[in-house]
Amino acid sequence: MNRITFLNSPMDVATMDETVHFIKDRIQANQFTQHVVVNVAKLVHMQKDAQLRESVEACDIINIDGMGVVLGARFLGHDVAERVAGVDLFHHLIAMSEQEALPVYLLGATEEVVSETARRLQAEHPTLKLAGYHHGYFFNKEGDDEESVVNKIKASGAKLLFVAITSPKKENFINKWQDRLGVSFVMGVGGTFDVVAGKVNRAPLWMQRYGLEWFYRVVQEPRRMWKRYLVTNSKFAWYLLREKLRK
Repeated sequence: MNRITFLNSPMDVATMDETVHFIKDRIQANQFTQHVVVNVAKLVHMQKDAQLRESVEACDIINIDGMGVVLGARFLGHDVAERVAGVDLFHHLIAMSEQEALPVYLLGATEEVVSETARRLQAEHPTLKLAGYHHGYFFNKEGDDEESVVNKIKASGAKLLFVAITSPKKENFINKWQDRLGVSFVMGVGGTFDVVAGKVNRAPLWMQRYGLEWFYRVVQEPRRMWKRYLVTNSKFAWYLLREKLRK
């Protein structure tokens, strides 16, 4: 595993197997591990959002998620063999948790989505120790607040926590409460629960390989996604060109 700096962000160049083994070893050694993936959108937001950048830099492992970042890093001369997509890593870690009898907690998405995610994971992994789950709509709402949710997670006895909340909320939430969560590993998983629950389809493999997942998302949700990707992808291209001209 090799750490590089790309567009002012630290990133770990690692394979999927290296990542899983690294996480497993740290959990077994009872070392708290904060994980994050960096994609084009997050990298663009980090250029202006100091709190998000601080939350990402605080992580113990920062995987490259998204072919846009892989190709951009290569464009600037970094040797990046592959990406470690968050949704794929999630499935690998769930399988590892079942094998090692490590309890997991799911946090995020709507109540309907997270409960369906839990149901499907339990059906696919019958011996998985599911410590609990909670929806992600507890910020500034009546009922459960951040602290009460944190207390529930700690009381559950979970070793791994997966947080499916939008950026930068999830990164800042994890960084803020890491010392009180009581888990050995925590990972932000973005829209992974939506995929697992069947609410959103993943792009075909050929589109994933060519970095076209963003286009597939736009086709599925054009009203919500077109502006987001147009703006972030344009800014990312400009940052790459500017950095290339500096060299």
